[in-house]
Amino acid sequence: MKKLVAYITTGYPSLEFTVDISLSLAEAGVDTLELGIPFSDPVADGVVIEKANLKALQGGFRLEHLFEASKEIAPHIDTLWMGYFNPFYHKGVDYFINKAKDSGVNGFIIPDLPLEEALPYKPMMRDANLSLIDFIAPTDSKDRIKQIVKDSDKFIYLVAYAGITGSGESENLQPIITDIREYTDTPIYVGFGVNENTAKEKAQGVDGVIVGSAFVKVLLDESLNHSEKIKKVSLLAKEIKDKINS
Repeated sequence: MKKLVAYITTGYPSLEFTVDISLSLAEAGVDTLELGIPFSDPVADGVVIEKANLKALQGGFRLEHLFEASKEIAPHIDTLWMGYFNPFYHKGVDYFINKAKDSGVNGFIIPDLPLEEALPYKPMMRDANLSLIDFIAPTDSKDRIKQIVKDSDKFIYLVAYAGITGSGESENLQPIITDIREYTDTPIYVGFGVNENTAKEKAQGVDGVIVGSAFVKVLLDESLNHSEKIKKVSLLAKEIKDKINS
């Protein structure tokens, strides 16, 4: 059974909504939840997630909200915090490790933390039984892949193309999937541009997919009330899960 990872922006449109939609996604068959930490300059994300980040910050999001929501969500679904390194740097990685343990969260996705800068933190996270997800891009060489996956765990985030999330571009990933599998048995999940129309194709040869912008678009739809948003996102998650496993 191939896995589905769902990203949502914490605190948008409200913290209560974040908890409600997270629990609904768990019931819809989502295997892992990425709780996005709102940030003013989400460099790896496209306009959809960037807009949700901005709206969450304008709505008064604080880190305490992330911890509060996670305590309600993490007992029900495998949960990761997805955020940029700036808050980790200013608060301290050890601070986030302690908060993750306290909240029941299982690890981190930090897209702007390259391998070399991540190396000092990996032992700290491993000692706390937390994962730091590794990224591989189609532009990475075999030598680079070998370095990146050496200590990988949980899953490898394979970026579907060079660019930002949500743009829907396409690239032949089979050669790089073959290269990754030469060096590790860690599951490979594909992210960037995965939606209900592309999921089946992008899931070929990998162990799961990561979906963000397709869900956040629904969150941004002001014509829908909260219940309608939750229902629509849950149905979308079920559709994608069915397609990647059909």
